[in-house]
Amino acid sequence: MEPRKMRETRIVQTDQVLINDLNNYHTLFGGVLMKKMDACATIAARGHARVTECVTASTDSVNFIEPILQTDSVNIESYVTYTGRSSMEIFCKVIAEDLNTAERRIAATAFLTFVALNDDHKPIAVPGVVPESDEEKYLYETGRQRARLRDIKRKHNKELVSKLTLEKPWNCY
Repeated sequence: MEPRKMRETRIVQTDQVLINDLNNYHTLFGGVLMKKMDACATIAARGHARVTECVTASTDSVNFIEPILQTDSVNIESYVTYTGRSSMEIFCKVIAEDLNTAERRIAATAFLTFVALNDDHKPIAVPGVVPESDEEKYLYETGRQRARLRDIKRKHNKELVSKLTLEKPWNCY
């Protein structure tokens, strides 16, 4: 399977901030932004793997850096930065742009992991990626470390889940 250039996986989505998307601080709800990032990352993952279905396996390192206001546009860049056998790490860079002044700022970043599935909903192999720009090279070179951390977190989460009860809270005591 031939590796693809990272830039070939890049998806860019721009949207306006609507009043219904605002919280009580008059900034974009974090959950609304996370939904937008997941949607953009899904397209990057599916386009890279060339499959009908990719599932979000994890979302980590969501960093809200600057508030996004109603006067801003929200620009999300998503692209594949690292791959495993069937998994793809997608980086999301969120840029808020004040529509009145054209001032741009990094508002958020996130890493999402997707798994490509075949028609039987089983994981399938995905192509690797080739970085070109300095940003891409940095993300690629640090991808293995993030993948190791995700493996550790996944093991810890399995242990946590094994200790959880399904009892209704009012029946526990």
